Amino acid sequence: MSAAATKGHDKTPAKVKITIRPVGMDKPRAWLAAGFEDFRRATAVSLAYGMFWVGLSIAITAGAFTLGLWHWLLPLIAGFMFIGPLVAVGSYGISQALEAGRNPTLGDAFGGWKGHAGQLAMMGVMLVLILLAWFNMAMLLFALFFGLGAPDPTTIYLSLLTTPQGLGMLLVGTAIGAVLAFGAFTISVVAIPTLMDQDLTFMEGIEASVRSVARNFRPMLLWAVILTGCVIVGVATFYIGLALILPVLGHASWHAYEDLVRIEQVEELSS
Repeated sequence: MSAAATKGHDKTPAKVKITIRPVGMDKPRAWLAAGFEDFRRATAVSLAYGMFWVGLSIAITAGAFTLGLWHWLLPLIAGFMFIGPLVAVGSYGISQALEAGRNPTLGDAFGGWKGHAGQLAMMGVMLVLILLAWFNMAMLLFALFFGLGAPDPTTIYLSLLTTPQGLGMLLVGTAIGAVLAFGAFTISVVAIPTLMDQDLTFMEGIEASVRSVARNFRPMLLWAVILTGCVIVGVATFYIGLALILPVLGHASWHAYEDLVRIEQVEELSS
């Protein structure tokens, strides 16, 4: 843990040096192992945090069906990939508490963001803009392949796999979504943990994240694939699996940040 993390919420230092460490292809596995260990040490709080997101996901799904917006479920589920780092904020708070030698509480999970709310909110705006771009693109693709009318809910998802229009939309949508998702991943994978741990601006957090991906492209690409695969598994279990998957991935992402990013305060020489 860096010195800045122990100083509470002091003002942003005049100048910082962000150093990105190189990591090997074995690191994603080590991050997952560390994530499971944090979950084991704080099972009750981590599971409660995961269950909160499971409950919210189920409520959103039920609301979509109730309001007749069921055809937005697939874009909504895919869009979860864009805001995943924000969802994991509570897991970062739990891992912080464990490293500080404290027993994590629900306050750490649901209130750990408060000391850095402004910069985290700016990061949130960036990710929401990407999410909105994805929704607009999904709406355009839907209109291009199926027309302006909403298909019957009993046939639309089946037609995605059994009709030329559906297969075409899936292929194009997956390609576009993958590009947008990797862009969101690149700017946020360690940005939000950095902002939770350091008194930096959101642009400095984005810088740390982009440089982490650029310097360690292959390990970070593997990490992105692991994150995506785990979330898909969680969704495929009707969200129930997310109760375990989300906190474990959040804890693991915290340890990824600690392995990748080093922040040093640099003394500025007076003229």
